[in-house]
Amino acid sequence: MEREAGVSLTAQWMILVVFILLFSRISANMEGDALRNLRVNLQDPNNVLQSWDPTLVNPCTWIHVTCNIHNSVVRVDLGNAALSGQLVPQVGQLKNLQYLELYGNNISGPIPSDLGNLKNLASLDLFLNSFSGPIPDTLGKLTKLRFLRLNNNSLSGSIPMSLTKITALQVLDLSNNRLTGPVPDNGSFSLFTPIRFPILQLELSIPGILDV
Repeated sequence: MEREAGVSLTAQWMILVVFILLFSRISANMEGDALRNLRVNLQDPNNVLQSWDPTLVNPCTWIHVTCNIHNSVVRVDLGNAALSGQLVPQVGQLKNLQYLELYGNNISGPIPSDLGNLKNLASLDLFLNSFSGPIPDTLGKLTKLRFLRLNNNSLSGSIPMSLTKITALQVLDLSNNRLTGPVPDNGSFSLFTPIRFPILQLELSIPGILDV
């Protein structure tokens, strides 16, 4: 009887291990698919995405991609890479992503509302690109976001009130866009001071940036 119980326990552990490995593989596949979609929609004249091999299951071996110990993508670093094209909604499937660095390129089109699904995101740097359209209201769901830099694009519309709910926000730069309307002064925005939030205070208060 004890032997049967031991065998049963061993079988349960084996099933658990197989389940964990299978789940990790599925997760890696989903993240790899999301990044492959991004690559397909970007023009890459300098071949910085050459290592993004679609035949590999795990994207953690790709250059400019960083993963955690669970082989889940936590960083995408593609700043100043001479990329153009569009940012695809599938990036919102990178559930454990903490840093999305795409600054200093020529990426155009809208900022996908799907980025609001990146609940672990701490830094979103899309500045110095050609993004257009409104700032997605869904970015207000990024409660862990500390750095939001969307400056030097062609974004239009008003600043979403949802951004005032991000209490972790330390740096916010929306300057040099085509934004209109007032700058919110409630929620987390009420804490912005020249000492604690110099970028927001100095750049959002310059006349001509916003029509208030």
